[in-house]
This record gives sequence, structure tokens and C-alpha cells, in this order.
Amino acid sequence: MTEATINRRQFIGRCTRAGLSVAAAGALGIGFYDSKPPLARSDARETVQIPDFSIAEMSGKICIARGTERTEAVRQAFDALGGMKAFVKPGERVLLKVNAAFASPPALGATSHPDLVAAVVRLCLDAGASRVIVTDNPINDPASCFALTGIEAAARLAGAEVVIPRESLFQHFSVSGGRLIRDWPILYAPLARVDRIIGIAPVKDHHRSGASMTLKNWYGLLGGRRNIFHQDIHTIIQELAMMIRPTVVVLDGTQSMMSNGPTGGSLSDLKPTGTLIVSTDPVAADAVGATLLGRTAADLPFIAKAESVGAGRADYRSLDLKEIQAS
Repeated sequence: MTEATINRRQFIGRCTRAGLSVAAAGALGIGFYDSKPPLARSDARETVQIPDFSIAEMSGKICIARGTERTEAVRQAFDALGGMKAFVKPGERVLLKVNAAFASPPALGATSHPDLVAAVVRLCLDAGASRVIVTDNPINDPASCFALTGIEAAARLAGAEVVIPRESLFQHFSVSGGRLIRDWPILYAPLARVDRIIGIAPVKDHHRSGASMTLKNWYGLLGGRRNIFHQDIHTIIQELAMMIRPTVVVLDGTQSMMSNGPTGGSLSDLKPTGTLIVSTDPVAADAVGATLLGRTAADLPFIAKAESVGAGRADYRSLDLKEIQAS
């Protein structure tokens, strides 16, 4: 019999052996069979949650203080709204989110003024705060920014802790209903350790958004390649307003950066506008700030977008408004 020839007995034998092999493989497979469907694979990271830091009974309050001395203006503005004790209770921990974005001296107006930061720190501690933290995620080197702006030295001298951002302090977060802030790294660790949050921002021109004030100040909580959001700047500010519901904000228009914002770089970019705003409504605060830049709320689309998601009201005169002349 040649290799090409096969008799009936050999054919049956080979078929039998093949059948036994298939049966054995099937039996082995049954042992590993799971009647449940496979779980969907997800590559998304677990995201954190940010609490609402606002105080319901203090909603809709705003004070516009006219004056040139920041320390007195902010103290008197808070007094007009019931004092810092209306916002910070004994034992509470407070986060001050400043604008320390650039490594520039305070005289240029690109960052929160150290005198104002120190004044708010002292007001919080006098109200009984157990801890005050000052932070931001600057555009330039963080250590240099906090040093050259004078914010670090002023805050520490006043009794606050300064948190310089580092990778371990960031967690991923998604804005509910948001389109841009999805599974995005934010400076979460300081937020997780406090009961209240106060935003402190200068009034500045901005070449993309038209202005940088209290709402855009939360941009400094974002990590990652956040510059990509500049392509849709008004929407990112809207989502920042959805992300952070502050206890109160302080908008410094003692001097306003009228041009070449947000960095400035020359004293000629600044104008004395002698106004400081303290409000539980950041939309209203920014609407007032717009007037200091010679604009209206309607000129800044992010204000209407923030208002549309319930972050505040642009018609600040419809709120519980106090206007004072700070001595």
C-alpha cells in the first residue's frame, strides 16, 4: 500500500482518534465556560468629586468698595456683608485660590496682590479658621511665581500655608454635563482638605476671553495641557464656573490691566480704578469688573454662559448690593 492509498479500517481508526480529541477539547472548554457575558472594558480613570463650597444663606450678596488701599477696602467690604465670620466658622479650613500665574512683580498687576492675599488670610484666621491654605497652578515655574509675585512671603507671614503644585496633588475630574473638562487632571488635594474656598483675582484684559477675573481664576486649578482649551475659551470658563461653587470671591480692581493682558509687562498697561468687589456671586463680580475695563457683561460671552448654568447673575444691581467708600 502506497502513502496515497488508505484502506477502510485505517480511515475509521483515524476518524475515531480525531473524534476523541475533539471531545476531550470540548470537555476541557466546559470547565472554563462562564455563563455570564464578558464585562465591558473601561480605560477611564476613577474621577474625584468636588463639593459645593457656597453658603446657601449668603447667596446673592455683593459689596463694591471704592478706595485705593487694598487692606482696608477688603476688610470694610467683608464687614458690610456681615464680616468674615459670616463666611468662615471657627475651626473651618479655608483655601485661598490666588492668581500667581506669572513670575512678575506685584506692581505689574498680572497676579493677585500680596497685600490683599495677606489681608484675607488674616481675616480668615481672625474669624477662627483652623488652617488657611494658599495655592495656584501657575503658567510659569510655580516656585518662581510664588516668590517673585510676593504671594508666598506675604501669605506665610500672615499665617497661611502655601501649597506649591506637584504631580501627586492632581486627580482626574469630570464636570457633570461638561464637554471639555472630562477626565482631566485638577489640583485636587488642596480642595479635598478644606471646608471653604475663596477666590482672589485681579481685573485684567485678556487677549482671548476679553477679560480675566474671578471666573477665569479657576483655570489655575487645571493641570495637563490646558492651553488646548484656549480654542474654546468661553466654554472652558463656563465649565470652570460649573466646577467650583465658591464660598466668596474677591475681585481686585484697585488697579486694572486695561491692555496687553493677561501678562501685561508695563505700568502703562494699568489704570487706577479704585474698586474692590467682594461677592458670593462670581458672575456678578465679573460683571462689575467688566465696567472697570470700559466694557459691559454683554461684551464678555463667558459671563452669559456662566449665568446660563446657574453660576450667578450678571445683573449685579438686582442682588443684595452694598456700595461703600472705603476709608
